[in-house]
Amino acid sequence: MSGHRGLDIVVGIDPARDWHLPLAWAADEAHRRRLPLRLVLAVPPERGTDHVDGTPGHMALRQTGADRLDQARNWVHDRQPEVGVTCDLLHGFPAPALGGVAEEAHLVVLGSRHLSRTAEFFSAGSIVVPVSAQARCPVVVVGDAEHISRQPPYVVVGLDGSASATAALVFAFDEADLRGAALRVVCVWQPPVFMPNDAEAALQARRALLSEATAGLSDKYPDVHVTHEVMTGHPVEELARAAEHALAVVVGRRGRGGYTGMRIGSVVHGLLHRAHCPVITVPTE
Repeated sequence: MSGHRGLDIVVGIDPARDWHLPLAWAADEAHRRRLPLRLVLAVPPERGTDHVDGTPGHMALRQTGADRLDQARNWVHDRQPEVGVTCDLLHGFPAPALGGVAEEAHLVVLGSRHLSRTAEFFSAGSIVVPVSAQARCPVVVVGDAEHISRQPPYVVVGLDGSASATAALVFAFDEADLRGAALRVVCVWQPPVFMPNDAEAALQARRALLSEATAGLSDKYPDVHVTHEVMTGHPVEELARAAEHALAVVVGRRGRGGYTGMRIGSVVHGLLHRAHCPVITVPTE
């Protein structure tokens, strides 16, 4: 993949929900990339405190977290025995704790509850948006299983000419090559209400963009079968439709932010709720 120097794949484990789907994705990806896994679970402080709490209730939460990490580690060993696994039981709120760990990660893998956009922002248990906004590395959100039954398998990547989309394209080629999958490179054009110029010229310009963007990478990854598709409509809906039977959909994200500045983009945010396959967001390098 790109020049990111992280040495492991980080997986956020949520003790209150089923973690098997994102962990399966992460374990298989670690096996493909020959990287270790780092399982992370954060136990928040008691309400109104920011220090490690020694009350029986809090100690019970930490014990539950440690048990979940042990279960997850054993589960990975059964699924991918060759993958090395470490576990971190952290003190703190999950989003900032994972955001800190993500500073040195190769990838971060999270589960998703497919919350509404409003619920995603205000749910106390939500970590997808803030971690995706802060992480320096690609973030994979696994809310649904990848569609391994579709033959030939394929990965979708959205391209719009931006630097973040270019980084996503590099990652998507690498991912498709690792999996022996085809790559569908999609550009979605949303026509303005009043179209001053010829629509066909606008579509042709986007076809040229796809050809130019993929030319060098196709030479680097000769085994990846690439198709170019220019679609007309809403970017979220069209990308989600293109990825309906995909292994994953890859998109770029612009900027970095925190709780007060979550600049991950309306298309990325929409796909996190609309796509029914793993969504991989890649930051601008």
